[in-house]
Amino acid sequence: MNMPSHTISVLVRNKPGVLVRVALVFARRGYNIDSLVVSHVLDSEFSRMTITCSGDPATLDQIIKQLFKLIDVVRAIDHTGESVIEKEMALIKVKCPPENRTGLLQIAEHFKGTTVDFGHESLILQMAGGSDKIDHVLGLLQPFGIVDLVRTGKILMARGADKT
Repeated sequence: MNMPSHTISVLVRNKPGVLVRVALVFARRGYNIDSLVVSHVLDSEFSRMTITCSGDPATLDQIIKQLFKLIDVVRAIDHTGESVIEKEMALIKVKCPPENRTGLLQIAEHFKGTTVDFGHESLILQMAGGSDKIDHVLGLLQPFGIVDLVRTGKILMARGADKT
């Protein structure tokens, strides 16, 4: 059974050990974190965690309530179903013998990817966009032979005047 996917933004004080305490809240409830991005915000005293996970909404509500009990958590919001801008980036190394170059470059161009490295036997594509777009590109590149893959995990920002 596929569990619904959730994207949660957690604004935290930029202190040692905060990441461990947040991860433990998820682990204690049996929630697996699918992706996690931690970055600075405008004020260097704070960081934002963007957490993508799958599971039942009732348990997630309990997790968010537990997060608010942590002293270094300022805000935790489940953005599921909200109007947000979501992006992810991937670096994809693909086998690239001369006979496949045209096809690979056409896929990159069609999905507005960038070739960031080009060698005799491989190339590295940089793709950015929604997770579905990156999943689709990976499906198209799979027959060529993906050698390596690095994905950033999802980041998001609330639309309009609302804070993320």
